[in-house]
Amino acid sequence: MSMDEKELMDESCCHTEENHRKSHHSDKVKSNLVTRLNRIEGQIRGIKGLIEKDTYCDEVINQIAATQSALNSVAKILLEGHMKSCVVERIQEGDFEVIDEVLVTVQKLMKK
Repeated sequence: MSMDEKELMDESCCHTEENHRKSHHSDKVKSNLVTRLNRIEGQIRGIKGLIEKDTYCDEVINQIAATQSALNSVAKILLEGHMKSCVVERIQEGDFEVIDEVLVTVQKLMKK
């Protein structure tokens, strides 16, 4: 993970607004995530185009793997920022249910 990615994660946090948990990311973090997601969106469109052009299956599968890897990177950035801010905050507040919440989330990510 690059230094920029580490800096971005340190700038994110979650907070509660009117009994609803929301994440709050700095403009820099949001911009990074949106840029990554826009790139992934383009990859998905590219995969669709490959299928429409009857591209050799192996090439399509390789593009799918690259897209999945890019999505995993976005999830990793979000999870690390969440653990370093939201989870720590909630534990400090005495809310240990957050640990079970994170475990469920990690289990979902590991299924992939």
